[in-house]
Parts: sequence; C-alpha cells; structure tokens
Amino acid sequence: MENIRVIVIEEQPLFRCGIRSTLEHMGECQLIGESTDPIDTLELARTGNPDVVIIDAGLTSTDALEIVRQMRHLVPHMAIIVLTPSEDEERLFQSIKVGAAAYYTRNITPVELEDAVRKVSRGEYLINDDVLSKPQLASRVLKSFRELAVEEEESATKDLYSPLSTREVEILDYIARGNSNKEIAKSLKISDQTVKNHITSILKKLSVNDRTAAVVHALRHGWIKMLDS
Repeated sequence: MENIRVIVIEEQPLFRCGIRSTLEHMGECQLIGESTDPIDTLELARTGNPDVVIIDAGLTSTDALEIVRQMRHLVPHMAIIVLTPSEDEERLFQSIKVGAAAYYTRNITPVELEDAVRKVSRGEYLINDDVLSKPQLASRVLKSFRELAVEEEESATKDLYSPLSTREVEILDYIARGNSNKEIAKSLKISDQTVKNHITSILKKLSVNDRTAAVVHALRHGWIKMLDS
C-alpha cells in the first residue's frame, strides 16, 4: 500500500508538532512538507502531489482557504481537512465552497485525525450531516448551487450518457438541493450508510474529490437541473 502524502499548513509550532507526531504514529503517512508561506505551499503542492492537506483555518499570516483553493487547481484530487479554532458557520460555508472533505475544531483527538486522514485519502466526505441541517447554512449552500446553475446554463454540455446509475443521479439531485445524508436516506427510504456508499461511488466514477465538484460536473453535463423549490 502506498503512503498517504500529506502537507501540513499550521503556524503554531506546538500544534504543528502534535499533527506531525500523529501522522508519524499512523505509519502509513509521508509528511512531504510544512509551511504557511503561500509561495512555498504552492510549490510543495506542485512538486509533492499530495493526497491530503491539513490546514489551520485560523492562519493570521495569510488566507487559509485561498491557499487551498489555489492548491486544488494544481492537484485536483487532493483532499482538504480544515481545522478551525472554533465553530464558525461562515468559515464552514467557505470551507464547503472550496471543497473541504472534513472540518473539525482544534480539539480533535489524534485518533480522530488519523481516522479522518485515512478516510479522506480514499475519497470519503466527512463534513458532518449536521452541517446541512443548520437552516441558515443549508439555505446558503442551496442558494450557491442555484447561482452556479444559472451560470452554467449557457455553457452546459448536454451529454445523454452518464456513468452514474439512476439512483446515483437521484442522490446527486438531492445533494444539489441542500439535503443532508440523513434527509436523503429518509426521502429514499434507505439507510444512511447506503447513501454514503452511493456518494463514494459517485465521487469515484466522476473522478472528483467532493460533493460540490460532483454537482458541478452533473450540472455541466445536464444530468441534473436546479429548479426553484
């Protein structure tokens, strides 16, 4: 099994040391670099081809989410784990927009971080279900998708062939409308785990790393449409 290649962007030395120790303890990670300098970080992404980046959303020296946005242009498959100083809906929303696969406060335990790194490196999406159960946040995510749908309407490439099953397209449609895994499971009368399995399959088939990218892909190919509720 190949090592999971990780970049750490954390400016507090003691916390950075803790992350490094956790990754070393896993025995299956290769720490390919640590930095908070935007130029250095982008160079690490360009040359290191990371699988995962762990980033402190509370960086004081630069815009953390702008860094990962630029990094993903260089390494589209890279998974993003955002660590935040405290619960913050605005920061969470922006993290979703840049395609974060996991979002945790800094009181995450070493065991939780190890589990997160393994899962996101396999393409899993760990933004908790309760993220989209927050009414205001869910509304913003849905509005963002609708605006995207309008922007894509003119340039959409209609493609009758879809690699997705009918059920997978249905689940993508629910995601685009702001539904959480639990809400999708309830609507379709299937288990939460079945929904998660379908989402993992969707990401793999479309060669994307997160739900947002999957919805964008589906909108562009005309497989789903955003309609006003």
